[in-house]
Amino acid sequence: MKASYVGILLNQSMYRGIPKGRTQTEVLAFYEEGARLYGLKPCYIRLADLRPGHKTVLAYVKTCGVYRRVRVPTPRVIHNRALLFSSRSKKKLNLLAKKHIVFNRWNRYSKPYIHSLLWADPNLRSHLAQTMSGTVENLRQMMKKNHALFIKPDSGSIGVGIMRLARMGNGFKLSYAVLENGRKRWRHTFFTKSLPAHLSKKLRTRSFHIQEELPLLTYRGNPFDLRVTVQKGATGEWQVTGMAGKVAPTGKFLSNVGQGGKVYRLHILLAEYPDLQADVVESEVKTFALRVVRRLEASLPGLADVGLDIGLNRQGVPLFIECNGRDQRYAYREAQMPKEWKATYSNPMGYARYLLDRGKKKP
Repeated sequence: MKASYVGILLNQSMYRGIPKGRTQTEVLAFYEEGARLYGLKPCYIRLADLRPGHKTVLAYVKTCGVYRRVRVPTPRVIHNRALLFSSRSKKKLNLLAKKHIVFNRWNRYSKPYIHSLLWADPNLRSHLAQTMSGTVENLRQMMKKNHALFIKPDSGSIGVGIMRLARMGNGFKLSYAVLENGRKRWRHTFFTKSLPAHLSKKLRTRSFHIQEELPLLTYRGNPFDLRVTVQKGATGEWQVTGMAGKVAPTGKFLSNVGQGGKVYRLHILLAEYPDLQADVVESEVKTFALRVVRRLEASLPGLADVGLDIGLNRQGVPLFIECNGRDQRYAYREAQMPKEWKATYSNPMGYARYLLDRGKKKP
C-alpha cells in the first residue's frame, strides 16, 4: 500500500539547507522514522510553493537516501514548523486551511495574549505571574510592590531581549545583554529614582510587558524551570511527551539553552529537595500542563504541538512561565533523553494519521 504524504512546513532557511543536511534544529530523520510507524511519507515544503486550490506542490522528498525536489500531491495534512511573522503569511495559511488540515497553523502569539487567555481561567491564576503592559507608569507601580521584575519583549524566543530589574538596598539594578563584537555581554546599571534613559527609550519604542519574578526552585543556587512538551498524537488527544529541566548559568537569570542554560532530568534537580517526591511533582506538572493547553486550545485554532516553560515553587507547585508555539525539541538531546526526543517528532506524525483517518478537518 502506497504511503500517504504528510507535509512538514519549514522556514525558508531550513528548506534551503535540506540537500546538504543543514536543517538547524530540525532532525528530518526523526520525522521519517515516526512517519513510517503510521504509514506516512514526509514531504518538506515552504509556504512560497503552496497555492491555495492547487492540487500539487514542489517539495523535498527522501528517495533512495537522497532528498530530491519533486512535485507531489498537495498533502491533505500539513504540520507547520515554520516561524512566520507577516499578516500575509497568516492569511495564506488560513486560506490553505479551508482545503487542507494545517495543525499548529499559527505558532506566533504574543506572550501577553497567552497570559490573558490563561488569566481568564480562575483556576489557573494562582499559577501565573502578575503581568502588566510595558509602560513607564506600570513599571514604577510594580517596582513599589515587587522585589524583582522581568521586562520582556511581547514576542521573541530563547530569552532574547529580556531584562531583569531587582531591588538593591536603597536602589535598583537593571541587568540586560548586549552584543559587542559579535559576542553577548551582560551589563548592569544601578540607579535610585530616575529610570535609566535606555530603559525608558526601549519601553517607548518597542512592545514589552512587565512580570513579577516568580519564586523558582534552584539547582546549585541557580534558578531552573522545565520545558514540558505537550502534543496531540495518534489518538487525537493531548499528551505530555516529556519534560526536562533547564538551569540558568551561574549568576544569570535566563535558563534558555540558547542562552547558556544546562539541561537535566527532573529527578536530578529535585535531589536537593528531599521533601519533594519527583514522581509526585512530575504528575502534578503533567496535570497542570494539560489544563493549560486545553484552555489555550479553546482560543487558538489548530493547536496541537507546544512547548511549555513551567517553573516550580518551594512547595513543588507548577508556575506558568510561557508557551512556545514551535518547541525546538533539542532539550531532550541535551538531557540525554533520546526516547522523548524522537517522540516529539513521531507524535505529530501520529496526529496526522489520526486526522487523515478521521476524514474531516479540525478547526
